[in-house]
Amino acid sequence: MRRSLLLDKSWHFSQPGQPDAVVTLPHTWNNIDGQDGGNDYKRCACTYRTNFDAPAFDKAAECVYLQFEGVNASARVSLNGSEVCRHDGGYSTFRADITALLKDTDNELTVVVDNTVNDTVYPQKADFTFYGGIYRDVSFVIVNKAHFDLDHFGGTGLKVTPKPENNYQDGSVHVETWHNAHEGAQVTVTLLDAQGQTVAEGSGTDQTLTINGVHLWDGIESPYLYTAVATLNVNGQVVDEVRTRFGVRDFKVEAKTGFWLNGRQYPLHGVSRHQDRKGLGNAITKAMHDEDMALIREMGCNTVRLAHYQHDQYFYNLCDEAGMVVWAEIPYISEHMNNGRENTISQMNELIIQNYNHPCIVCWGVSNEITISTKDKKDMLDNHHELNDLCHRMDPTRLTTLACYAMCGPFNPVAHITDLVSWNLYLGWYVPGLFLNDLWMDFFHLVYPNRPLGFSEYGAEAMPNLHSAHPRRGDHTEDYQAKYHEYMLRCFDRHKWLWATHVWNMFDFAADARDQGGEPGMNHKGLVTFDRKTKKDSFYLYKAWWSKDPFVYIAGRRYADRTESTTTVTVYTNQPSVALYANGQKVGEQTGDKVFRFKLPLNGQVELKAVAGDCIDQAAIRKVDTPNPAYKLKKGKSKSANWV
Repeated sequence: MRRSLLLDKSWHFSQPGQPDAVVTLPHTWNNIDGQDGGNDYKRCACTYRTNFDAPAFDKAAECVYLQFEGVNASARVSLNGSEVCRHDGGYSTFRADITALLKDTDNELTVVVDNTVNDTVYPQKADFTFYGGIYRDVSFVIVNKAHFDLDHFGGTGLKVTPKPENNYQDGSVHVETWHNAHEGAQVTVTLLDAQGQTVAEGSGTDQTLTINGVHLWDGIESPYLYTAVATLNVNGQVVDEVRTRFGVRDFKVEAKTGFWLNGRQYPLHGVSRHQDRKGLGNAITKAMHDEDMALIREMGCNTVRLAHYQHDQYFYNLCDEAGMVVWAEIPYISEHMNNGRENTISQMNELIIQNYNHPCIVCWGVSNEITISTKDKKDMLDNHHELNDLCHRMDPTRLTTLACYAMCGPFNPVAHITDLVSWNLYLGWYVPGLFLNDLWMDFFHLVYPNRPLGFSEYGAEAMPNLHSAHPRRGDHTEDYQAKYHEYMLRCFDRHKWLWATHVWNMFDFAADARDQGGEPGMNHKGLVTFDRKTKKDSFYLYKAWWSKDPFVYIAGRRYADRTESTTTVTVYTNQPSVALYANGQKVGEQTGDKVFRFKLPLNGQVELKAVAGDCIDQAAIRKVDTPNPAYKLKKGKSKSANWV
C-alpha cells in the first residue's frame, strides 16, 4: 500500500554571493530581506541539494514519486544528473516519478529554485513579498505500479461531488476515480461517517452513492465531514487506496439577498489571510496554521478569502473542519502579462484539481486588481473569459469571482465576466470620506441590481504603539483603525445584500516595497500583528459583532499616557450592558449594542474595570502633562508611500 516519507533534513543550500549552508525544510532565503523594506530582497536562482539512500520499496511491484508541496516560484528538479521535472508556480503541489533514476545508495537530488523577475510566471507585481525557496514539505510517495493517478496537475485521482437531495434529508455523492491499472482492475468506494462507520459503498470508476439521513456540512455551526475511501484491486488484490474528506452542502448567491447555505440565508463576514510570519516568511509550521485558524475562529468569522494564491492543503483542511466558507484564488494579480497566459491556466488547473474535494470552497478567484497596470486590455479580457470558462468546465458546482481595484469603475467590462464580483475599496483610508462607501455600494446596486456585489478588501493601517485622542486618516493609529472599522461594520449592516465581506487583513504581512507606519517592508492593515502576539482593538470590535462567546474588552489600553483632563473610554462587548469602574468607583452603566463609550475625568493613575454580565476586563490609563512622543507616527523615507 502507498506510504509517504518526509525528505526535509540535511539540504545543502547555495545562493549567489553567500557561503553554502545546511538547512532543514521548509526554507526560504527571503525571511529577513523580504521583510525589511527597500524593495530589494534577493530574487534569483538558488540551489538545494541533498543526498539520500533509496527508501525501502519493492522494485518489481512499486514505484517512487517525489512530491513538492510548495516551491516558489519556478523549480528545476534533477536526480543523479538527470532532469526529472520542471514546475512554474510557487504555491501548488507537483510530483515526479523518479523510480527509473533511483540508485540503492548515495542518490543526489538537486532543486534549482528561481524567483527572478520575469514576464511568464505569476505573481510578478503585487503588495506582498514573493519569498523564494522550498517552503513547504518534500516527501517520497511510494505506491504500487498500479495506482490511482498521481501525474495530473498534482491531484490524487479521486474526485467527490456531493449534493443534498429530498429537501436536505439525503445526500447524493458522485465519486470519480482515475488509475493506471488495466486488466483485472476494480475500484471500490466506501463512504464513512465522522465516527468511521460505513454509510454507503459501491464499485466502479464513476458512480453515485446515496447517504440516507445525511448530516450536512453546515458552516461554523456544524461542519460535518464524511470520508470517501477508494480502493484499487487488481486480480483480487488490494494494491492502492486513497481517501478524502468531503461535506454535503449546497449554496447559492442572490444579488438582493446575498449568500445562501443549505437553503437559508447565511451572510458571509470574515477576513482575508496571508500565510507569512515574522522572521520565517512562508516557511511556516502546522502549529502556526493552527494558531491562525484559532484566531480567525475566536473573532467569529464564517468566511476566509485565501489570498492571493493557493494556500497549504493543511489550511484548507482546517477550513473544512471549522466550517469556514472559502474564496480560493490564483495569483493572477495587478498586471496582465501576455507571456503569462499559459501560467494562469496551469495554476488554475492545479488549484481546482488539488482542492476540488474541499467543502469549504464555494468560489474560484480568477484575478485580483488586474487593471492596476495592464497595458493590453483586449488580451487581458480574453484571458479572463478563458479562465472563467475553464472554471465552469472543470467545476460546474462552484461559482467564479474576482476582486476589482478601487480605480476599476463599476462599468469596466472586467467586472462583469465572473459569476460574482467584489471590490477592494479603501474609502476613508487612501481617500477621505467614509460615507463614500455607502454611496459606492448604493450606486452599484442601483445600476446593477441583479449583479452580486461583495467587498473583498477594506481596511486601515494601524501600529499598536501609535495613538491619538483625535485620530485621523493616515495617522496609522490603532484608534483610527478602530474608528474606520466601526463605520464599516455599521455600513455593512445597512447593506445586508452584499454577498460577502472580507477584511484586509487578518494579520499584518510583509510587503518589501512598502514604507509606512514607521516600519519599512510591512503592511499593517492586519487586525493582529505579524507575530500574532497582539490583537489590535479592531480585532475585539469584530469579535463583538460576530462572536457568540461572551466577552468584554476595554479599547485604547495601549493609549495609556493621556494629556486630556476628560477622556473617553471605549468598551467592546457582545453583551447587552456594560458597567465601567474607575479606581473602584462606578463611572456608569449603559445598555446598548457592541460599542459603549464612557466619559470620565482623568487625574493621575486610573485603574479601569469593565463588567458585562459574567465578563470582566481591566486596563490602566494615566494623566500626563506632555504627549508621549512614541505615540506619533515617524514618517518613513518614502513619506508613507503606497507600494504602487
